[in-house]
Amino acid sequence: MIKPKRLQKGDTVAVIAPASPPNQHNLKKGLEYLKEIGLNVVTGAHLYKKNGYLAGTDEQRAADIHAMFANKEVKAIICACGGYGTARLASQLNYDLIKRNPKIFWGYSDITFLHTAIHQRTGLVTFHGPMLSSDIGKEDVHIETKQSFYQLFSHRSFCYTNQISSLDTICEGEATGQLIGGNLTLLVSTLGTPFELDTKNKILFIEDIDEEPYEIDRMMTQLYMANKLQDAAGIIIGDFHNCYPKKRTESLSLEEALTSYLTSLKKPVMRGFRIGHCSPQTAVAIGSYVTMSTYERMVEFESGITLPKDKVER
Repeated sequence: MIKPKRLQKGDTVAVIAPASPPNQHNLKKGLEYLKEIGLNVVTGAHLYKKNGYLAGTDEQRAADIHAMFANKEVKAIICACGGYGTARLASQLNYDLIKRNPKIFWGYSDITFLHTAIHQRTGLVTFHGPMLSSDIGKEDVHIETKQSFYQLFSHRSFCYTNQISSLDTICEGEATGQLIGGNLTLLVSTLGTPFELDTKNKILFIEDIDEEPYEIDRMMTQLYMANKLQDAAGIIIGDFHNCYPKKRTESLSLEEALTSYLTSLKKPVMRGFRIGHCSPQTAVAIGSYVTMSTYERMVEFESGITLPKDKVER
């Protein structure tokens, strides 16, 4: 496990679009927010490119990732938005370059494929958190969503309890392990590829948006048949936004689709976490260790960053 160094005011962060083109109005406001919290901002050479539903060609988007990991002045890489396309980049990335230049990498949704690939190929801890165009730059962005960036400045763990949001226990138990996961659709899309999700002895978290219960059911079935649910030490269920029946008048509920394979696992499973396409949104560090206890209705998340050698946190 490699933890990137924490941010300090005055540090330079890079903004790239490795998936779909960002909303320009929202992106501008998101860039302003990064400056408001004391950061210098540089943008990828191809941030404003468009190629159908992609923010530039595969080569252009991969080039921005490589350029920002190689740039010694850049301390963090923030994704402008998700959408579609990061899976197309996974086989093009130089993972040795990324491992030699560990730094904060931040995003979610379609960025899940890159989180999985980077973590499993390099051991780098990355961050599942709100993005500039799709979250921070919106008029109705919640203050707690914006404040999620503050964890990048402080080397402190945090405890998610029933006081933050109502947590429900699906299976009782306790477990400790590295956190892995993200968007359910993207996690399932890794199966059968060189970047297949590894859940062995890890805490798996899942979230999604705009998928009907029958689609959730299909993906949970695939994870189960691939032994990904059985291999995990514990499971955290985040937000499933707008995931209700639309096409079908007769349907299982979202809860039934999510939990039908989970109730028999005999390992801790909790749901109700504000992680995913929700407001407010909680950011979490993929690859860092977490401890979950259904008895205490809590999950303790270890910090995903480390202090520079010459700094002492007060």
